[in-house]
Amino acid sequence: MHRELAGRLIDPHTMARLTALADLDPALVLDDFTTPEARAALADAEVIVSSWGCPPIDEEVLAAAPRLSAVIHAAGSVKHHVTEACWRRGVQVTSAAWANALPVAEYTVAVVLLANKRLLPIREEYRRRRAPYDWQLAYAAAGNYRRTVGIVGASRIGRRVMELLRPHDLDLLLHDPYVDPAEAARLGARSVEMDELCAASDVVSVHAPELPATRHLIDGRRLALMRDGATLVNTSRGSLVDQEALVREAASGRLDAVIDVTEPEVLPADSPLYELPNVFLTPHVAGSLGGELHRMAAAAADELARYTAGHPFAHPVLAEDEHRTA
Repeated sequence: MHRELAGRLIDPHTMARLTALADLDPALVLDDFTTPEARAALADAEVIVSSWGCPPIDEEVLAAAPRLSAVIHAAGSVKHHVTEACWRRGVQVTSAAWANALPVAEYTVAVVLLANKRLLPIREEYRRRRAPYDWQLAYAAAGNYRRTVGIVGASRIGRRVMELLRPHDLDLLLHDPYVDPAEAARLGARSVEMDELCAASDVVSVHAPELPATRHLIDGRRLALMRDGATLVNTSRGSLVDQEALVREAASGRLDAVIDVTEPEVLPADSPLYELPNVFLTPHVAGSLGGELHRMAAAAADELARYTAGHPFAHPVLAEDEHRTA
């Protein structure tokens, strides 16, 4: 993992648990598997506890780690470091993606509810008017009662978002090619095709994985299907939305947007998304931030406890699911 991350990720209580469960050196944090220090550690390693910034665990690394049998990832996606070589070796893999999903879902639910309340346009209009005004008349269609929210992807985050939105008297639509209508109904949503979801929703929230098939899933045509005044929320990956098309729609004032992920990850300084009053832009912070990092480290400690006791992981990552997960 990134060397500077360990101190922020692992609180003292969790570090004490980790060192009690296994022969673990708290000072040994690797971001390069090719150094003499790394080679010496790999020679005896049975488990790698990883997080963001972990280098790929490829054939060369595995050759240097003959005893390696498990990777416990204290973050979300494992695609950047768990390679085909790991799956061929039969390395067990677990991820704290479920723990990282919780704050993303909380962020999403907060902005969905505020979007239906028309927070962005009301803020701008109040800032401009600075005087009494009939807000009820001007925003007669605002509010969350019986509004329609479209969820794109029944991922961990998508499912948690639907669960948290259920008490709010909203109509939920879901598009996910792996979820049939009966399962969607159990999740509290109605299964629809992507175009219908875009056209019918007051808020469209994106929770699909980043795959070749999902690049620009929300393209210019689908943005054009969204009703005037609708809001697009993206906390997934920037590549799922055609950003140029979104800029055009937002600049016209027709759509609002809440964007936590972009392509590239940090936008150029002259991007209109920084300045548009109907765009709420954040720097990929919907996931674990600050003290929320400790939840993922605690999840990793829980999985290490299961491993050392000879129990299966509670949150395994399986090779066959790679094609449809983030």
